[in-house]
Amino acid sequence: MRPSVLGSAMRPSASPLVSRISMLSRPSHSSRRCLAHQATATPAPAPAPIPVQPARAISQLLKWKPEQNVDNVVVHGYVRSVRGLKAWRFVSLADGSSLDPLQAVIESGLAEGLTVGAAVRLTGSWVASPGAAQSHELQVREVKVLGSSDAKTFPIQKKYQTPEYLRTLPHLRPRTPLNALLLRLRSEAVTSLTQFFARQDFVQTHPPIITSSDCEGAGEVFTLNPANYTAGQPGKESADSQDSFFRSKKYLTVSTQLHLEALAQSVGNVWTLSPVFRAEQSDTSRHLSEFYMLEAEMSFVDDMNSVMDLAEDMMRQLGTDLYQSDTVKSLLTRTPHFGQDLAPAEEVDRRWQGLMQPDWPRITYTEAIDILKQHEDKFEHKPVWGAGLQSEHEKFIASTVGKDRPVFVTNYPRDIKAFYMRPTRGPGSEDPSRVTVDCFDLLVPELCEIAGGSMREHQLEPLLDIMTRQGIIKSPSETASEDDSGNGLQWYADLRRWGCPPHGGFGLGFDRLLSYLSGVQTVRDIVSFPRWYGRCDC
Repeated sequence: MRPSVLGSAMRPSASPLVSRISMLSRPSHSSRRCLAHQATATPAPAPAPIPVQPARAISQLLKWKPEQNVDNVVVHGYVRSVRGLKAWRFVSLADGSSLDPLQAVIESGLAEGLTVGAAVRLTGSWVASPGAAQSHELQVREVKVLGSSDAKTFPIQKKYQTPEYLRTLPHLRPRTPLNALLLRLRSEAVTSLTQFFARQDFVQTHPPIITSSDCEGAGEVFTLNPANYTAGQPGKESADSQDSFFRSKKYLTVSTQLHLEALAQSVGNVWTLSPVFRAEQSDTSRHLSEFYMLEAEMSFVDDMNSVMDLAEDMMRQLGTDLYQSDTVKSLLTRTPHFGQDLAPAEEVDRRWQGLMQPDWPRITYTEAIDILKQHEDKFEHKPVWGAGLQSEHEKFIASTVGKDRPVFVTNYPRDIKAFYMRPTRGPGSEDPSRVTVDCFDLLVPELCEIAGGSMREHQLEPLLDIMTRQGIIKSPSETASEDDSGNGLQWYADLRRWGCPPHGGFGLGFDRLLSYLSGVQTVRDIVSFPRWYGRCDC
């Protein structure tokens, strides 16, 4: 039943106190207009915050010389050293972007946790420095320790540490100023080479690391097996059995050349920068078990001069691109403290200058032997036609013929070179006792061979003939087993069966090149994590 109007009128009324409060809390018409006006009025502007500068690399800060102080400058880095007075601490900060550290001045009360090796963020003012070490310094107002360090146990100290000792710490060695510089040199070299090949319309490719053959034929390869494989253990699979992981022996590649030849038949000129592996039991300063090789392959070329021109142009462009860079300038103007284990800066500068010179000398192997015989009393190993050039021979040729420039030595005897190289044709190749191949080694002063290349045998029958004579494949008269595939190289011969054009290419030891251009005395110190016979630390 609906409530009546009378019923609603009989409800109890609110108390006078509640009614008064209600009336007082209800704004009047004029008050509502005032509040509305206040709501739409523009608020007074708040003071603008002082902008915080984005974090800068130390190399950028060291070149920045503003006339006035700049506040709120942020820098990230690692504490290299701390020295202090009673009220202040002077922190040497590095981030790998420069040989020289940045000096930060910090009140002692803010310096807690600033120990050698610590990773920190510092914020402060970039001001002119009263000291002579650098033009400006960072006066710090805020310190943030992002990664603490126990200075007592941190192995990398500011004092001199030998290359031999640092090799025992490959995971920490890159944090030293010189090794950080070498990492930047490597990065800049890769950038320059990538741009060079792009301008030449070469296609960058990624050939395989696991391969079915020994490209060089020297037998110095690493065989690949699963971790659970144990040679000769009963019940375990054999590496060359049908039950093995790949059903036959596989290796870590010693060169990507053969696969590059296949890729070149697809897209034309190709190149790669890839890791390669050699199982040489060698303990010299020039050898590693794992290193990087730059390799290029050119299609539809019938003259080895075209291949040598490419290698020469590439290296000259690399020198031109990097010589004026801050990284190379640091190498050439380094203090004795940073360069005591490197070749003298003057010598390194001559190497760069030689790299940028035009018209590198080109002599044949036979001419090189004739030159060496004129000075054979200087050598421990007498030069003989048909034998490989010893290190002492290569150094002599590079210094006397090149005179600071790299030197091409061409047309080596066939019997000391790889099976895939094309025999020399034309004048000078008529003597059957001195058969040579279209190949070259590129020699540089002090370091000797740094690159090698050749024209490839692109005709099927001559290739099969040399592969048979060297025992790489069986002759037709021999009985071949069902699984015989020419030592894993049948596919390489197949490339000649269906439209193989004349072609050639070269390989450059990338780590050797960096060692030569940086003045590093052993290739083990140009690689961040070196592996060589008896050593693979991490």
